[in-house]
Amino acid sequence: MSWNIRKIPGTSISGWAAVSLALLIIIVGWSAIRTAYPTMALDRRPAAQNASGAVVPVVVELFTSEGCSSCPPADALLAQLEAQQPVPKTQIIALEEHVDYWNDDGWMDPFSSREWTLRQQDYAGTLKNRNPYTPQMIVDGRNEFVGGNDRAAVQAIEKAAAGPKAQVTLSVAPSSRPDIVQATVSVDQLNATNHKDTPEVWLAVTESGLHSAVSAGENAGSELHHASVVRRFHKLASINLNKETSFSGTTPVHLDSSWKLQNVRIVVFVQEQKSRQILGAAATRIGQ
Repeated sequence: MSWNIRKIPGTSISGWAAVSLALLIIIVGWSAIRTAYPTMALDRRPAAQNASGAVVPVVVELFTSEGCSSCPPADALLAQLEAQQPVPKTQIIALEEHVDYWNDDGWMDPFSSREWTLRQQDYAGTLKNRNPYTPQMIVDGRNEFVGGNDRAAVQAIEKAAAGPKAQVTLSVAPSSRPDIVQATVSVDQLNATNHKDTPEVWLAVTESGLHSAVSAGENAGSELHHASVVRRFHKLASINLNKETSFSGTTPVHLDSSWKLQNVRIVVFVQEQKSRQILGAAATRIGQ
C-alpha cells in the first residue's frame, strides 16, 4: 500500500505531520465504526484471577424459548461461551433454561418447563426486574442483561470470577442400574458468605447437542440449535451457617432413556436462598 499525502494549501503542515494526521483520522474513524457496529467476536482480555490462580467456575444461565424470535442469537452466544471459554482461568458453566410462557403463541417448545419460568420469576424479585423477559442472561445469580449482549456477558463473567468462591467438588460413579449414576458432592469454604442468608446446594442435569425444526410461531421454518439445555433440577440440601460451613453427600441421579449420555453433564452449585447469588459450582460429564 502506498500513501499519496498532499500538503493542504495555505498551511505549513510538513509531510510527516500530514502522515500522522491521516493515520489519526483513520484510527478515530475505525474506533467509531467499532462502537457503532459491535461484532460477536468475544473479548479475550486476561480476567482478574482469584488469589490461588486456580480455574474459577462461573454459572451463566439463559432464559430462552424456541417461540421467541429474539432468542436464537442469545442461544448461539451461550453455546459460543461454553465452547470457546473466552475468559482465561475461568470455567463457564452454561445452563439454558426454556421457559413455558411462549408456548401459547403457536409453537410448543419441547424443552420448556414451568419450573424454569418460576425460577426466572424468583430472579425478577431479587434483581429488581419485575417483568421477566427472553432472552435473559444471568451470571452467577448477580448480574442480568439481554442475552445476546456478548460484551456484557464477558464483563459480567470476569467480575464474577474475581470474587470469593466456595469450593465445590463433584464426582460421578456408575451404579448397579444403567439408568442411575451416583453423584458425590462436597462444599467447603463457606465462611466468608452472608450468615443472614441460607446457602442451598442444587443439582442440575444438562444435555447439549439438542435442536429443533420449528414449524410454527415466530421462528417458523428455522432449525434451532442449543447450548447445554437443563433437563432436570432439584435441591440437595440447605446449609445452616450457624452450625456448619460445609456439606458433603452422595445422591442418585436418574437418567432418561431419551438422553444421549455422551452429551449429558451434571452441574452442582451453591446458591443463597434470598439473594440468589451463586457462591460456587462444579460440573462433570457422565463417565468422566
